Amino acid sequence: MLTDEELVQAMARGDQAAFEAFVHRYHAPLQHYLERTLHDPRKAEDLVQEVFVRLLKQLQQQKIPDHIRPWMYRVALNLCRDYWKSLAYRNEQQLTAEPPEAQDIQPSVVEIYERQEARKEIIGALRSLPEVQKEIVILRFFHDLKLQEITEVLQIPLSTTKTHLYSGLRKLKALLGPKAGSLTDTGGGRKENRGKPTKEGTPYV
Repeated sequence: MLTDEELVQAMARGDQAAFEAFVHRYHAPLQHYLERTLHDPRKAEDLVQEVFVRLLKQLQQQKIPDHIRPWMYRVALNLCRDYWKSLAYRNEQQLTAEPPEAQDIQPSVVEIYERQEARKEIIGALRSLPEVQKEIVILRFFHDLKLQEITEVLQIPLSTTKTHLYSGLRKLKALLGPKAGSLTDTGGGRKENRGKPTKEGTPYV
């Protein structure tokens, strides 16, 4: 199977099959990430399309991102931030009178976590974390990004990423108790790794 970098290089040469393969690889993860961030599946789909449009524009200008996966998530996060600052978002909030953190989780988001009760509780507990800790936990455990990739997405020092991850996991463990171990089943680590340090130096819960 071609690596992300090989696909992107082929896309830059105009390879349509490479583009379709890349979209197939990243569409669902980005959709899930944006749904979890926005709590709005339709808006999430719009922004997923915009991420791919921006990638194509980069490639047309012969500006190939060095680390494509964190680049994709960083663009997605920046699109969310731009949307939250927009007049359209403010008008929507006036109509709903409900901030994004207070909205119900959409069924499609629940399906991502296979409708397991423990994972629903984790989703609720995540909302109690500071924004940066929540982002780091989601990217690490639900999207399997490495700490260095998360550092590139959020554009903060690696040491800060590690500190926020450790603090966020401690808070989740205090809130959830043994159920916090379910985080290791979402892609960020396997059960047999619990209690062992990761390559980045942060222990699993």
